[in-house]
Amino acid sequence: MNCSGAKRLARSQRNRRRETPAASNAKRLTADASYYPGPVPSADLWGAHAASPDPTDDPSSKVRLWGAHAAGPDPLAEAAALGATAVQIMLGDPRSWTAPALGVPDGPAAFRAAAEAAGVAVFVHAAYVVNVASLNNRVRIPSRKLLQQTLDLAGRLGARGVVVHGGHLTAHDDPAAGRANWRKAVDTLDLAVPLYIENTAGGANAMARTADRIVALRDALADSPHSSRVGWCFDTCHAHAAGFDLATAAADFRAAAGRIDLVHANDSRDLAGSGADRHANLGRGLCDPAALRQAILSAEAPLIMETPGSLAERQADRDWLGLTAAA
Repeated sequence: MNCSGAKRLARSQRNRRRETPAASNAKRLTADASYYPGPVPSADLWGAHAASPDPTDDPSSKVRLWGAHAAGPDPLAEAAALGATAVQIMLGDPRSWTAPALGVPDGPAAFRAAAEAAGVAVFVHAAYVVNVASLNNRVRIPSRKLLQQTLDLAGRLGARGVVVHGGHLTAHDDPAAGRANWRKAVDTLDLAVPLYIENTAGGANAMARTADRIVALRDALADSPHSSRVGWCFDTCHAHAAGFDLATAAADFRAAAGRIDLVHANDSRDLAGSGADRHANLGRGLCDPAALRQAILSAEAPLIMETPGSLAERQADRDWLGLTAAA
């Protein structure tokens, strides 16, 4: 190496040492800028990592956006403590019809700026009460209103997407009518950010629990003028509870939904096919450990851990998956 080359190398090394974790994260998000705000992309966020020439590479090293659900007053601090590049938040009480609000003191614009500066991608989970499939006007109409309010606020936050459960009907309702209600919702919503439909754990007449119901819902939305803004969230605990074989669940879900845009990485406290939605920390529930890890990582999508417990337990979940904390 000549003298000028040595000097350039030394300057590059000094710059890398000065780079903060936030700046490092921001570079990752800049590389993924095409993911938002345009239509939901057909490609996932693994990008150039997918072209690795080494077939023995650990798939966890390819996950570029990952994090956990944050329920505390400072989601970005929680993400930083975990070394995460993403975070998921709720906008208020998830079991309430109250209009969504961001529970931080400085407001949406400041939160968005802080998230962008930290290089943390934000995902929003809609309230659990939302059920746009319902045939009951007293449920369906406020569900659409609350979902629209959530999408609007998520847009102000610069969120990558809003996750909403597929919903359910009563025992004797026609599922085709529920899918028609879903179609009306997608047609009329202003999708400021992409909407991700999440598979659910239980319910005999759920809209997105089993593969056949997911296929039917996907087909019902396929020719909506807003279909490019609708994606899918794959929850591993819910898939386990619904009776999916976790060893092939990601491929089976993708075949049914046509895509996976976000993974909710969760173990389960209950047996396969139980219909119970009770999350457990990764590797400490009743999911087969190898199959669970396969389901999470083979989904090849950004992932959010919705596991219970303290920061230390979330860090253990991170390490169980082999995820690398932001440098």
